[in-house]
Amino acid sequence: MPSHHATSLRDHACLIVHGPDQPGIVAAVTALITRNQGNIVSLDQYSDNPDGGNFFQRVVFHRPDLAAAMPDIEADLTETVTTLGLDWTLTDQSIPKRMAILASTSDHCLLELLWRHRRGELPVTVPMVISNHTNTAEDVRSFGIPFFHVPSQGPDKSEAEARILELLRGNVDFIVLARYMQIISEDFLDAVGVPVINIHHSFLPAFIGAAPYRKAKDRGVKLIGATSHYVTKDLDEGPIIEQDVARVNHSMTAADLQARGAYVERAVLSRAVQWHAQDRVIRHGNHTIVFTDGP
Repeated sequence: MPSHHATSLRDHACLIVHGPDQPGIVAAVTALITRNQGNIVSLDQYSDNPDGGNFFQRVVFHRPDLAAAMPDIEADLTETVTTLGLDWTLTDQSIPKRMAILASTSDHCLLELLWRHRRGELPVTVPMVISNHTNTAEDVRSFGIPFFHVPSQGPDKSEAEARILELLRGNVDFIVLARYMQIISEDFLDAVGVPVINIHHSFLPAFIGAAPYRKAKDRGVKLIGATSHYVTKDLDEGPIIEQDVARVNHSMTAADLQARGAYVERAVLSRAVQWHAQDRVIRHGNHTIVFTDGP
């Protein structure tokens, strides 16, 4: 039986266009959709500088028998949009992205994603959860999700990463690090070939790296936060997708900060995953453009 997501978005496409801003982009894109019998459902756009800057656009449109029409639409995009010096991606919104989750002992972000997925709030499938510990195995399997234990001990992570790559290759469209407390190597990122999203338990760029709640307590902060970002070779410095904060006070211990921060982490990561899965995030250098409103 088709999922509610697949049924509600049947024959809906999402077109992402970005590149050098210039007159006529919107006219060209909308005319292309019209001549391919598409009806625009939503359109978001942004220019960082209309005089020689960069242009970003997300268009969702309905086209009957979309799957059969996709090759013709893609050929038209190549002829029309590529010749303007713009990059584009076209996705069928009825096909959910395949999301693998990597986790360690902390389960709050992992279980939040699995719960939202079961409720139909995330337009994804979850082919697997991989962890370097076994404490979440029973919980994960209770959701009907395959669980794989890949130990990762000592400074050399190459064997563990090779096993994880073996599990992931060809089976996922993106990866989420749901408090996976291992540093991902540059070789792994190059080899896996799909976006990797992390949740860091601080309001970056503050408190990069390990033990941010302890660092926050030592610094005497009045706000703590969480940041979801794309993973790059530079630790906790990838393009930021979403952030949020919570107020704290002098009487709270580092453990109190961690407990309060867990709520923020769960919400921030869930929003970032949802927006990525809905093709609402455009990466541009070390920045993101996130179109958060609408269908």
